[in-house]
Amino acid sequence: MDKSARRVKLACYSTNVSMSIVGNLSPLLFITFHNMYDISYTLLGMLVLINFLTQLCVDLCFSFFSDKINLAMAARITPALTVAGLLLFAAAPMLFPGAVYVGLVLGTVVFSAASGFAEVLISPIIAALPAKNPEREMSKLHSVYAWGVVGAVIFSTLFLLIFGSDKWQLLAIIFTVVPAIGFVLFIGAKLPPLEGHGKGDSGISAIKSRELWLCVLAIFLGGAAECTMAQWASGYLEAALGIEKTWGDIFGVAMFAVMLGLGRSLYAKIGKNVEKVIFLGAVGATLCYLTAALTPWSILGLIACGLTGICVSMMWPGCLVISSERLPGAGVFVYAMMAAGGDLGASIGPQLVGITTDGITASALGTELAARLGMSAEALGMKAGMLVGMLFPLLAIGVYLYLYKTKAKSRDAIDIDSSLSK
Repeated sequence: MDKSARRVKLACYSTNVSMSIVGNLSPLLFITFHNMYDISYTLLGMLVLINFLTQLCVDLCFSFFSDKINLAMAARITPALTVAGLLLFAAAPMLFPGAVYVGLVLGTVVFSAASGFAEVLISPIIAALPAKNPEREMSKLHSVYAWGVVGAVIFSTLFLLIFGSDKWQLLAIIFTVVPAIGFVLFIGAKLPPLEGHGKGDSGISAIKSRELWLCVLAIFLGGAAECTMAQWASGYLEAALGIEKTWGDIFGVAMFAVMLGLGRSLYAKIGKNVEKVIFLGAVGATLCYLTAALTPWSILGLIACGLTGICVSMMWPGCLVISSERLPGAGVFVYAMMAAGGDLGASIGPQLVGITTDGITASALGTELAARLGMSAEALGMKAGMLVGMLFPLLAIGVYLYLYKTKAKSRDAIDIDSSLSK
């Protein structure tokens, strides 16, 4: 691989690490924001919803107007937009002293828009680079995101432990270094050409495809299964299982990210048969969610949260691989639609957990039941929320099984189409 391609790849990796930072910063600070600014869990969950809904809006714009957008320029400005969002997020208490949440929302919208740009553009950029095994390159790209989460969680946990939760603003400012590096790398990089709606295919014709909507449903469930645990593990381990935040973040949240990265890295090295991998992952994730929600032993709940990472590791990148095989030649459009499906799942899943937690906590029935079970209403609410989160991998089992059973037929159809086009 020449120097130019390596620079492009490093720029993409840096941008994916930036996505891992902004995607996990708010959840790591849920308890801090709740205690310092008296923000409810529903509103905290709303930050996650705003994050992914913003990305969803960006995804949809790219889905239908990618042929009118300067894709290379959009990729280059993505890291700068991330820096701006992090700075605005950090400045929320100073800009809005009486309504800190408003500032947090504005910062979230800005860096979430950057994440939307990244998830639509980074994958097709990597796919356009010459490679012996594009499927494994895609897995490697997404493994970088997971290892970025590990670094972000461990660094955040140690920073807050040493300097205190009240210094969270400084933490957000320090994190701007990563997207700043990505910005410098992209400025001098020669990007491969990117197709908008693809050659010989349009958004209108592709959107009528049953295969497209099947893949969108698959990544919707995968995105919800992954992001619900990723976003709520920190608060769940502390409030529901009584594990001190420092240890919960390191051995629960960070372990989830380690397992996520490990699963993707292993697939990048030796992986094959992605449909079977994600089907088995959905089964494992369902069991992990169930164990985390019902176990009376904190250590077992912590392990279950961590192991969920390897179970869901290939759901998002695996669905991207499957969509590119079943819908060849559709360009950025398919990546944008898949990103929209994943972001919708990542929006709905965590928000349902927040709504369930607050609903159980505030209800008289929840308080009474919690007292009978010997736990707080908040702990019961979070356990109920975790059971709601389990529904996504449970439903994914059926969808992924169908993808596995129909993969040969789908690939045969692609081969026939390719031969006819010749």
